[in-house]
Amino acid sequence: MLKRVITTLLILTLSPAAYAQDIINNVGNTINTKEYPQAEEVLPKKVDDKIVIEGSVEKNIDLTLERCLEIALGNNPQINAAFHDVLASDSRIKQVWSNYFPQFSWQTGYTKIKQLQLSDALGRNLTFNYFILGQITLQQMLYDFGVTQNQATIRRLEYEGQKSTLSETINTVIYQTKDAYFNLLYSYENERVAKNTVAQYTMFYDQAKAFYEIGLNPKVDVTIAESNLSNAKLQLIQASNAVNLAMAKLNNVMGVPFIDEYSVQERLRYEPVDITLQAAVDIARESRPDLKLAETKVETAKQTLKLVKKSYFPTLSVEGQYQIGGKSWTNNYGYNIGGYLNFPTINGMLIRNEIKEARYLYDKELANAQNTQNQIYLEIQNAYLTLVEKKNQIPVAILQVKQAKENYELSYGRYRVGEANPIELKEAQTSYQTAQLNYYSALYQYNTAKAALEKAIGKNLVNQEDDIELELDNDTKASVEKQS
Repeated sequence: MLKRVITTLLILTLSPAAYAQDIINNVGNTINTKEYPQAEEVLPKKVDDKIVIEGSVEKNIDLTLERCLEIALGNNPQINAAFHDVLASDSRIKQVWSNYFPQFSWQTGYTKIKQLQLSDALGRNLTFNYFILGQITLQQMLYDFGVTQNQATIRRLEYEGQKSTLSETINTVIYQTKDAYFNLLYSYENERVAKNTVAQYTMFYDQAKAFYEIGLNPKVDVTIAESNLSNAKLQLIQASNAVNLAMAKLNNVMGVPFIDEYSVQERLRYEPVDITLQAAVDIARESRPDLKLAETKVETAKQTLKLVKKSYFPTLSVEGQYQIGGKSWTNNYGYNIGGYLNFPTINGMLIRNEIKEARYLYDKELANAQNTQNQIYLEIQNAYLTLVEKKNQIPVAILQVKQAKENYELSYGRYRVGEANPIELKEAQTSYQTAQLNYYSALYQYNTAKAALEKAIGKNLVNQEDDIELELDNDTKASVEKQS
């Protein structure tokens, strides 16, 4: 009887009354919505989302996912490089069309000629001086039987391909930014759980030490509590470093590795989307950049085949010249003007094999396009099925948190009155900590799976505003309905 009285006095001394009342009122019934935002919405209910995550860095700049995407799109060097590829490709189109522009040349010079054969009665070689004050040549190509047209078409297709590559690069950077951002949020949550764990083990240590000092518990309880506290502090150090690494990764993806310190204004959230596999495939047909790029490469190979077949064709052009010169710089002048039909030097064997090569490359691009289409469909399937899997893991993870929280609070209550040992409390606390980490991991994996599906279809998904019912088995669904 005396031991129970002393234990009760210690409880009132070591723990605030408000915390004790909170433990009594909340054992196994509710989840702290500040710890688990949108937990009830998944079951489903809504919670207040006005929560700021305080990380391990000083809060100077507040960033959201939308702001991070804006920074990445404006600063990522991969996007900048792809954009300049587009500009360069556009210039190559204009270079081809320059074939239809007149060509102008100017020449001036001096030539001294000594004849090889004897030129006079005395058997001497005659020597001439030939001056050119100026020779202007103007040439205009009139028609090349579609060669320039084919070349311009090929360059235009390459330009479209570069635009598709730019879109694909943007999609990839958006996905990488989202993944890095969600990873940072996940690291913040892990750090917060680690801080709470340190606070709990500090309380356990103080209580075990107090019990030992009054002779209620053996020294080994204090040693166990001290060891648990040290392990918790080690985990906190690792979690804090993970935050810094995640932030460095996000900074690198955004293209601003030396950005000022910042904090994020969001937490990991569950935002459901309503889309079927067939709908995802249909969207990808219209929006996936690399599918458009594959189709462009097929058409480019086709146009190249047509161009090679025109290797035999001549070029029709006109040319005019005007010259001033002669025996002195201004001795005489002359001009000429004419039209020309210029045939290329023909190597039949070379041209025939060039045509074969172009035809084989065209068949190759057809096969590559089919392979690209198959790979895109597989990527969409993997992303969609992964999203469904992660979506269905979230309510199960929440139930695990509730169950582990209830078990932990019951074990802690038993320990406070001297009916539980430190090992039982340690196991309950570890299970609760693991359940929290699993919940945040499920949220992180769901959000990254959603981002991966958006990348796979080439378009952002619109969040579903209505409540949805997740696919659960009957026992789990009944438990969800009962606890919500």
